[in-house]
Amino acid sequence: MAKHTDPVVPDKITPQDLENKFKALQGDIQGRVDEKKTSIATVAGGTAVALMFIFFLLGRRSGKRRSAVVEIRRV
Repeated sequence: MAKHTDPVVPDKITPQDLENKFKALQGDIQGRVDEKKTSIATVAGGTAVALMFIFFLLGRRSGKRRSAVVEIRRV
């Protein structure tokens, strides 16, 4: 049979222990963000261009529908 051993747990958690753990976690997250930064910027830029094009077409279409024909006649 296997022996059951309890993991070693320190009696007190020091502020230094917490700080070290938070720094390690932040470093891991920061590394992931740095890897994805260029792809996120590319997607955001492409989305902005697509939205501007759609808004341009919609505005142009509504402008043609609502435009009045003004006829000027000389007497």
